[in-house]
Amino acid sequence: MRLHRLDITAFGPFGGSQTVDFDELSSAGLFLLHGPTGAGKTSVLDAVCYALYGSVPGVRQSGQGLTLRSDHAAAGTRTEVRLELTVAERRLELTRQPPWARPKKRGTGSTLDKAQSWLREYDATAGAWKDLSRSHQEIGEEITQLLGMSREQFCQVVLLPQGEFARFLRSDAEARGKLLGRLFDTHRFAEVEKRLADRRRATEAQVREGDAQLLADAHRMQQAAGDAMELPDLAPGEPGLADAVLGAAAVARSTAREQLTVAQGGLAGSESAQAAADRELADVRELARLQQRFAQARERATLMEERADGYRQAQARMERARKAEAVAPALELREAADTEHRDAARAETRARGLLPDTFAGAGAAGLAAAVRRAAEELGGLESARRAEQRLTELRVERAELDRQERADEDVRQEAEAWLAEWDTTRAGLQARIESAQEATTRAEQLGVRREPAERRLGAARQRDQFAGDTEDTRRQVLASAERAVEARAHWLDLKEQRLNGIAAELAAHLTDGAPCAVCGATEHPAPARKSAGHVDRAAEEQALTAHQRAEEQRTEAERRLGVVREALAAATAEAGDAPTGQLADEVAELERLYEQARRDASWLHPATEELRRAEQEHERRTAIQQQAAVRAASRTTLRDTLDRERTSLEGELAQSRGTADSVAARAAQLERQAALLTDAADAVRTAEDTAQRLKDADARLADAAFRAGFDTPQAAAVALLDDTAHRELQRRLDAWQSEEAAVRAVLAEADTAAAAQQAPVDLDLAERVATAAVQRTRNAASARDAAARRCTELDRLSARSAAGARQLAPLREEYDRVARLAALTAGTSADNERRMRLESYVLAARLEQVAAAASVRLQRMSSGRYTLVHSDDRAGRGRSGLGLHVVDAWTGRERDTATLSGGETFFASLALALGLADVVTDEAGGVRLDTLFIDEGFGSLDEQTLDEVLDVLDSLRERDRSVGIVSHVADLRRRIHAQLEVVKGRDGSAVRQRGQ
Repeated sequence: MRLHRLDITAFGPFGGSQTVDFDELSSAGLFLLHGPTGAGKTSVLDAVCYALYGSVPGVRQSGQGLTLRSDHAAAGTRTEVRLELTVAERRLELTRQPPWARPKKRGTGSTLDKAQSWLREYDATAGAWKDLSRSHQEIGEEITQLLGMSREQFCQVVLLPQGEFARFLRSDAEARGKLLGRLFDTHRFAEVEKRLADRRRATEAQVREGDAQLLADAHRMQQAAGDAMELPDLAPGEPGLADAVLGAAAVARSTAREQLTVAQGGLAGSESAQAAADRELADVRELARLQQRFAQARERATLMEERADGYRQAQARMERARKAEAVAPALELREAADTEHRDAARAETRARGLLPDTFAGAGAAGLAAAVRRAAEELGGLESARRAEQRLTELRVERAELDRQERADEDVRQEAEAWLAEWDTTRAGLQARIESAQEATTRAEQLGVRREPAERRLGAARQRDQFAGDTEDTRRQVLASAERAVEARAHWLDLKEQRLNGIAAELAAHLTDGAPCAVCGATEHPAPARKSAGHVDRAAEEQALTAHQRAEEQRTEAERRLGVVREALAAATAEAGDAPTGQLADEVAELERLYEQARRDASWLHPATEELRRAEQEHERRTAIQQQAAVRAASRTTLRDTLDRERTSLEGELAQSRGTADSVAARAAQLERQAALLTDAADAVRTAEDTAQRLKDADARLADAAFRAGFDTPQAAAVALLDDTAHRELQRRLDAWQSEEAAVRAVLAEADTAAAAQQAPVDLDLAERVATAAVQRTRNAASARDAAARRCTELDRLSARSAAGARQLAPLREEYDRVARLAALTAGTSADNERRMRLESYVLAARLEQVAAAASVRLQRMSSGRYTLVHSDDRAGRGRSGLGLHVVDAWTGRERDTATLSGGETFFASLALALGLADVVTDEAGGVRLDTLFIDEGFGSLDEQTLDEVLDVLDSLRERDRSVGIVSHVADLRRRIHAQLEVVKGRDGSAVRQRGQ
């Protein structure tokens, strides 16, 4: 990595834009960055770091130290850092702008702009820059990948802070571990330790969970086996638990199988006893059934003897019913004929009751002749019916003509009334349109005058406001000028007092044996003393700060006064000398007139539309009046025609309808009379026919009753049974016969008769004996089933426990292996003799590399006297691994780095920093670091040692590196010709660059 150019704007102490040409400074190989305290030397390095990583080192980060934006910058100037560099053979340009609160473009106050970043790469082929990214995250990832270092590593490797490495030399192992951990990014090894510990805990939990499952299965086996199993007295996680559980399970299974064999023998004996009891019970039940069967048969035979008379009567009744069945058809025929005759007689009576008295004695032939006469008269009325229908239509048409005549008369009168007012209406609407058009022209003229008047009123109000602000701002300017003069005078007084006592201030920092910063002497026989009222550097800087703040306030007040005066002049030019109240009255009057004109003009469109609608209505009503006159003339001719036709039809109809109200009424009378006569004739003929059929049926019935053996037809009707009664009687006869046959069959059975001769049996006793045998068998089966289930459950649980133990074995082996590794990496294992953690072990290897690389330069700086070595000895009872000692070649002894003097500590820390830079660079993938910076510490070296240190730094040019030294030492300005000086002033700091 080589830096080429750095552009800084409004950053840190730099109020304006500054440029640093690193190519010119690097050409000498070694250059000096110097300037007074507080000028901004470190800010140059901060700008480099900010351009690369978007943040500055350590406590100088925004929010914890100084802000990035310069307090000296103008309000409209944005903070920006641009760095041009070459890394990995790629020429890049980085530009970063932090967030800033800029003044609003309109109004007062400020608005926050977000941070912005640009990354560009120079294309040598095209000879131009091309954009790569504007994303903060993408740029950060790209730079970190190219450099191979984080911001912390970059600040330690490229911006070498000597103070931190001096503390590194004197610190303990824990502090060294924190610094080395940040530089070499060894948190992954600490993560390995953490993951191993987490994995140990996880596998331990899994082993405990597996053992807990084994113990749970053991408890279940104990419950299944009863007292035949004892649980092992071991907790989950303890060795041997699985073997103990499996052994106890084997004993329980063997005991359960013995119990099953015993239960099976008891069940076989119980089943044999139950079979004998069942056979005995079956014999007793059969004998009891036969005895009961014989007794029931004897009881049924006795009951049938008692009911024999009823059976014989039923047989006689059935015989008479069979004879009456021969007369049944004649009875049915006579009953049907009688019913038909009665219905026909009633119908005849009803039909004759509807006829006039003139037809009371007429027969069927007379009634038929009357029907024919009515039909002939009805046929002659058809033409009269059509004439009557036409007369009705004529009356409807005549009424419609009258209605149309009345409607046209109403329309004509309404149209005449409206048209009489037409001229007045049209003149009024035209007057309204002309008035609205004049108001529109007036509103346009007032609108043109209204806007300039409002601008003059606004300018007059601003003029009055700026006039008051000008006076207030002028008084503030005078007050701030007085404060600035007083603050400057106070600062100059304090500065003069401090310069008078500067010798005492320098003498306060003298140390025996240390060179004087003024003369370089190591002895100080008579140092100056501070007098009463001595002014120190802090008091002077405080007064200077107060003076600068007062000057800034005065400048700001003068600037505000100029802005207010310019605004006042612009407002006065716009408003003129007219008072604000007068302008306000003029604007109000114009606004009133303008609104009135707009309201009047708004009637133009409605009035125009209303005139258009009125003209359309005039045309419509004129047309309606003309059409009504035409229709009236045509209706007069049609009315005369209809009246003549109506008179002719009325004469014809008077002859046809007779005494009826209408032809239709006369036709209805004739149709109803013909229908009644027809019905009466039919009813008379039907009654005559049914009377003859009834007489024939009576003769056939008397003959059938005599042949069947009955004296009268009524006796045959009484003997006849209906279907329900016949079926019921037949069922009783069949049931008697079936019962008689069944009783005889039972009494004839030999087994039943033999059983009846024996003594009665005790069935309850036999059933109790059989029930007891069944219960004993059930108990034996339950005992056998319980023993079988116990064996099955123990086999199942034992198999599951054995499978769980097999599955747990690899997990337990993994737990043992992980536990050993976790203890070893954590430094708690007995195998780790030095109790060194894994991260400390890796850092110790890195520290050993750093010490070796640093010793090469330390030997040259110390003329071959000192060498840095790594030590992994334990400190007391603590852990070892990050010790650092120095070997003194003059004494041949190894001692702690804390025993080095101030100058020795400086070049030892410098050598350590350079060695660390080499190691970190190699670890970062071999990225070349062609530009380095070394911050302070050279004032503690004597002249010879300074020459040796500069020779070592100058030798870095052999690797094509350039080294920038940040120092106050005046002797370095004479030794190093390429310089970058930072000069501070009231308006901010600036850089001055000198070449070779």
